[in-house]
Amino acid sequence: MELQFTKMQGIGNDFVVADCLVTHPPSEDALQAASTFLCDRKFGVGGDGVILVLPSDVADYKMRMFNPDGSEAEMCGNGIRCFARFVHDRGYSQKSEITAETLAGIKTLTFTESSDTGETLVRVDMGEPILHRAEIPMIGDAGIAVSQSIDVAGESVAITAVSMGNPHIIFFEESATDERIDRLGPIMEKHPLFPRRTNVHLIEVISPTEIKMLTWERGAGRTLACGTGACASVVATALNKLTERDVLAHLAGGDLRIEWSEADNHVYMTGAATEVFTGTVTIK
Repeated sequence: MELQFTKMQGIGNDFVVADCLVTHPPSEDALQAASTFLCDRKFGVGGDGVILVLPSDVADYKMRMFNPDGSEAEMCGNGIRCFARFVHDRGYSQKSEITAETLAGIKTLTFTESSDTGETLVRVDMGEPILHRAEIPMIGDAGIAVSQSIDVAGESVAITAVSMGNPHIIFFEESATDERIDRLGPIMEKHPLFPRRTNVHLIEVISPTEIKMLTWERGAGRTLACGTGACASVVATALNKLTERDVLAHLAGGDLRIEWSEADNHVYMTGAATEVFTGTVTIK
């Protein structure tokens, strides 16, 4: 079938976006193979994931997101900002606030303008962080995992586990290096404590209001950015009393403003998303 797509990126996290409001998506049987092909940077379009923009019975729109390995993700923070900008830029909605159905629940997306550049930004209400092990999910005793030591290839690493609708583990070092995340990331992603695998983030705390973040994403490997991961990381730094609750996160592809609100316990993420190009591709 011929698939019309739009390539979009949110601070370097790039996605193949398919408009399924006007065309039929690939069949369920074909989605896994299609997403693997579309994300391939040599033989396909290239991307960190495939996003389907769909109608919804419970929200304004529905987002489905597939990783390069064909697995379906519960949520994607950078992806949902791209999703929102796609809906906005195509004129499907003139509202300043829309809702999106995801596997991690209904998310509220608000369009704002940067006071510095005038660029349209998307502020996402990511909901409450999930901290209890069983809900992340993480195997072990009841309770939360804050600075818990786990064995990673014979090395003891202190991790904090947080779910933002999808699982994340965060660990801290004085200097966040590519060597460390590239070596430990793939091992930690498949750690036996996490039955659905997990995203992995290495954090360097710059100040109480600033962090540097490197990411190994479940099903995608190294990526330039992870929105849900930035949210989880700020929750983790606050839980470990390393930062405040309103933090500027520096990711390899750009910056995100993350606020863990004391008023409602929700995490709010604000950042950019832009269109790169459009095209048509043939998929089986």
